[in-house]
Amino acid sequence: MKSPAFWACTDGARLGLGGAPLGNLFESMTDAQARALLDDAWNDGCRTYDTAPHYGHGLSERRLGDALRSHPRQDWRLSSKVGRLLTPQAGAPQDQHGYVNTLPFVQHWDLSARGVRRSVEDSLQRLGLAQLDAVYVHDVDAQTHGPNAKAVLRQVLDETLPELARLRHEGLISHMGLGVNDHLIVEQVLRHADLDALMLAGRYTLLDQAALPTLMPLLQKKHVALALGGVFNSGILATRVAADRPMTFNYAPASPQWVDKALGIQAVCDQHRVLLPAAALQFALAHPAVQIVMLGVRNPAQWRAARQAEREVIPAAFWQQLRHEGWLCAEAPFPGEAS
Repeated sequence: MKSPAFWACTDGARLGLGGAPLGNLFESMTDAQARALLDDAWNDGCRTYDTAPHYGHGLSERRLGDALRSHPRQDWRLSSKVGRLLTPQAGAPQDQHGYVNTLPFVQHWDLSARGVRRSVEDSLQRLGLAQLDAVYVHDVDAQTHGPNAKAVLRQVLDETLPELARLRHEGLISHMGLGVNDHLIVEQVLRHADLDALMLAGRYTLLDQAALPTLMPLLQKKHVALALGGVFNSGILATRVAADRPMTFNYAPASPQWVDKALGIQAVCDQHRVLLPAAALQFALAHPAVQIVMLGVRNPAQWRAARQAEREVIPAAFWQQLRHEGWLCAEAPFPGEAS
C-alpha cells in the first residue's frame, strides 16, 4: 500500500497548502478571503491540501471541501486527521485552542476504534466527499498528553492504527500515518507498526534538525512518504531576523538559543544576498526523504512569495559557509549537493 508519490503537484512544484489558517488560527479570515486564497493557489498549480477537525472546529474542512469539489477529484489530494471529536454546543466559546471565530463545537480526545471511524465519517460529511487521500493520527506526542502519553501510544497501536487500516481496506481512506510535531513519537510507533505517510511539523528545518540523525533515515528505510510542515518554525524563519524584533519559535517566544542561531544564519544570508525564507524552504525540500512541504499561508501574496522562494537561485557557497560555521549539521544535505 506504500505510495511515496501520492501527493499531487504540477510543473515540478513541491508545495502544498496547510489548512490551519483556513480555520482562523490566531486571526480570522472571511469565507471570501479563504476562497480567494484557495482559488489563487489552485490556479498557481497547488494540488495538495491538508486539514483537520481541530482547525477551527471543522471550519477549515468546510472551506476546503467547498473549494475543491468543483475540480475533478482525480486532480488533487486532500488529507485530514483523527484524534479529536467535535460535539455541537450552542454556548461553545468562539475562541478555542488558538482559533478564533470557530464553529459552535467543543472537542474532546477519542482515539478508540469507534472514535476514529466516527471522526473520518464526520470529516467526510463536512468536506462533502466520499474518500480522503490520507488520514493522520493527530498530536499523540508526550508534550500534548503529558502523563497519559504511554497509554495514548498503546491505544494508537492497539486501536487507532488498526481501525485506520480497516478504513483503508474499505476505501474511505487511501493512506494512513501520523500528524505530529515530535519526531520521537514517530520512531516509537515505527518500531511496532507500518505507516504509509507522515506529516511532521518543525523538526526538520534550517534552524532545528532534530529529526535528522535517526528519523529521516528510518523513513527512507521503511518507505514512509514525508510531508514537512512548520519549515519556518512558526515565524522565526519566515522573515528577516533582527535582534530588536520579537521572534516566535514553535508558537512561543524564541529562547536565546534559537535567537542566536537564527541571527547567525541571517548573517550568512546577508553575506550572500540570500533571503532567509528561501533558504529555509529550499533546505527542507533538499532531503531525499521529503516529498512535499505544506505551507500555512494566509493570503495569495504569501502563497506567491513562497513559490518565488522555491525558485530563488541560492549559491552553493552559502550552504557551505553555513556548514563551516556550524549552523548546519554536516550530515544535512543542501540543494544541489552531489550525493
